[in-house]
Amino acid sequence: MANIQWYPGHMAKAIHQVEDKLHLVDLVFELVDARIPEASRNPAIEKVIQNKPKLVIMTKKDLADPQMTAAWVAHYREQGQVAIAVDSRNRNTAKQITDAATTMLADKIAKIEARGITNRPVRAVCVGVPNVGKSTLLNHIVNKKIAQVGDRPGVTKSQQWLKASKKLELLDTPGILWPKFEDPIVGTKLAVTGAIKENIYPNDDVALYALTFFKKYHADQLIARYHVTPEQLALSEPELLVTMTKNVGMRDDWERFCVAFLLDIRKGRLGRFTLDLTGAQPDA
Repeated sequence: MANIQWYPGHMAKAIHQVEDKLHLVDLVFELVDARIPEASRNPAIEKVIQNKPKLVIMTKKDLADPQMTAAWVAHYREQGQVAIAVDSRNRNTAKQITDAATTMLADKIAKIEARGITNRPVRAVCVGVPNVGKSTLLNHIVNKKIAQVGDRPGVTKSQQWLKASKKLELLDTPGILWPKFEDPIVGTKLAVTGAIKENIYPNDDVALYALTFFKKYHADQLIARYHVTPEQLALSEPELLVTMTKNVGMRDDWERFCVAFLLDIRKGRLGRFTLDLTGAQPDA
C-alpha cells in the first residue's frame, strides 16, 4: 500500500490562524466525512483547540451508510463528545446545527444574558480536512454563495467570517490535513473519498483498496454497475479490476478505469457506504 502524504504550505498557515482566532469564538465545529468519520479527524486540531467546546458535525451523511452513521453518532456521544450527522442540502440543517450549538453553550449564554447582553450570536470556527463539504455546508447555512465551493480538495485558501443568522456567526478556514499519516490506511481512505489531490497518490493502489472493501461489503453494487458475475467476484482484486475494465469497454486501460471507479465511489454511484468500522481504528 502506498504511503500517501500531502501537506501544502497553506495548511500549516491555517493551523496557526486557527490558534490566533480561537479566543474570538465560543466553540469549534469539527467537520468530518460521515463515510470516514475517524480517518477524517485531524489529530492536530485536537491539540490546537485544547479545552474549547467542540461539536463534531458528520457531513455527507447522504453518501454514507445510514446505520453506520447512527452507530458513529452514538459512539461519539458515549465518549462524551456531542456529534450530529447532516446533509448539507437539507433545509433543516442550519437549524439542526444552531440548536446543537446553543444547547451546548446554554450555561454560557445564560451568564451573558444575566449581564444584560441579549441577542449575542454564538460564534464558531469551522475546521476539517479538505473536501469534507465545509464550503457547501456554510453556503447553505448562510443561504448565499459566499464560501467558494469545489469538488476537489484545497479550494478554500483563507479565513472568512460568515453571518449564518442572528444566532450564529461562523469563521471559515481552509481544509487542514496533518504533516504525517501514522497509519497508511488513513491516507488511502482520504484518497478514496477525495480529500487528497489526485496527482499525489497512485490511482491503482487506492482503487484496489476500495475494490477490496466493496467486494467484501457491497458486492451487489459491483455486480450491478460493472456487470461482474458471482464467479468473477472470486478472482483476486487485481484480476477483478482488469475484468471490470474490460466489462465497461475500456479494454486493457485499467489505469483509466481506476480513475472512473474512484469517481463512481465519490459520486455515490455505488450506493451509500462507510469505510470506517464503528469504534475501531480505520481498517477495512
